[in-house]
Formats: sequence, C-alpha cells, structure tokens
Amino acid sequence: MFDPTVPAALNQTDSKEAAMMKPSAPPKPDAIPDDLLLAALERAERHDQRTGRPDWAILEQLDIPRRSGKAREVKRQLLALLVGGFLEQGRSRGVVLFLLTPKAKRRLRRLGVEVTDLLPESPQHKTWRNARNFAELEEERLHLSLRKTLEEAMGMLDEMTMPIAPGPSSDSWFEIAERLHHALRRHGSMRYCLYEWEEPDDARADVDERSDPSDAEFSEEERKRRRARRSGRRNVRLWRYSGERFDGEGSDE
Repeated sequence: MFDPTVPAALNQTDSKEAAMMKPSAPPKPDAIPDDLLLAALERAERHDQRTGRPDWAILEQLDIPRRSGKAREVKRQLLALLVGGFLEQGRSRGVVLFLLTPKAKRRLRRLGVEVTDLLPESPQHKTWRNARNFAELEEERLHLSLRKTLEEAMGMLDEMTMPIAPGPSSDSWFEIAERLHHALRRHGSMRYCLYEWEEPDDARADVDERSDPSDAEFSEEERKRRRARRSGRRNVRLWRYSGERFDGEGSDE
C-alpha cells in the first residue's frame, strides 16, 4: 500500500511485490505502512531472541494498544501480508506466530534504516527509560527509608545492656532483618537503574547478563555469588514493601 507521509523507499516495490501486497480493500488513511509492520516483527524477533512472534508482540513494537481499532486494522494487514507471501504462520503452545519469509527479509534489507528509524520507541528502551526515571524520582525517598531502618536497628542495639537486660525480642530482630534486607536490595537496584544500566541499543536484545567488568578480579565461585545477588536488579516492581505506594514500571528480569 502507498502512504504519502512516509519516505519514498517505503512505498517503492517491484511490480510483482506490489501486486502481492495490494490489500483486498482500500486501506484506511491512517493505516500503518506494510513495511513498518514487517520492520516491527523483525525488531520483535531480534529483541525477544525468538523466531516468530504473536500479533501482540508486533503491536507492542508499534506502541498500539492491543484492544483498539488500530490493532484490529493491523491484524487485518498481517493477514494480507500472509496472502502476499511476506509472512508465514507458525504455532507454539497454542499461540499463533507470525514469521518473516525470505521475501520479506530481502525487502527489509533493501529498505535498511529508512524504515526501522520510523518505528516508535521500542519496549526495551521504554523499560530502561521508565526504570531510570522512576529511580531518579525515588532516589531520595529510598535513601531516607534505608537510613531510617538502619537507625532503628542501631537503636535496638543500644537497648541491649547485657547482662542486665536482654534487649529486643528475637521476633524484633527477625523483623528488622527483613526490612533491612529489602531496603538494601532496593537501594542497590535503584543505584543500578540510575547509574549503571546502560541505555539499550535497538540493534540487539537488551538482556541483563548480571555481569560486571570487575568480575574478572574474583574466583569463579565468587563470580557466581555476585551474579546471583544481581538477580532482579532491573525490576523496580520489587521496590514495593509492606503496602507502600508504587507507581513504577520496569523489567521483570
């Protein structure tokens, strides 16, 4: 389909391809260009590191709500691209997947960045941006919360005037230990999201390998322990505790 609002390269096609890509009904004025749909699927496969993605993954790459009129239009276009030989269908665990055919891949190679640059912000970049923004907003609050919890623990230590008085009960120590653990974990996660998580490059999947250049200084056993401690460092949802208000959004990794 031809869209005058996009660069010419996105609308140029071999006569045979043009015939195959022609929809059975006139496209809507605000329809997503077919080439952009193909590019969205290609980016979804690259970022998810899987061949074939469901329609909702394509919609995410286009920043289109799943239950919207535009989403329904995209699904109709995907079926037209199937008929045109630009997509194939597969299935995994009962979920219908769309796969790029060799013809679609050749077309995307010809278009290059002219089409990929028109895609909206990718989900993985949005996850990074949201986590960074939330960490910036929460930095002072989390710092003060950690300081308060540490002061409470120090106050409990001051109550221990052994052997005259045993001080706080064991349950009090277990409770403050739990709070300290969570406060320290989320403080570390906040510091990572704000200062250490590098902005993702859409040319590849942004997967947290839980590694750090400093790991080379340690033994294999210590490297394993350090990687284990880094689990969930991108997940700002883990910053919730004891019913505290939470407005963040981040990765589940």
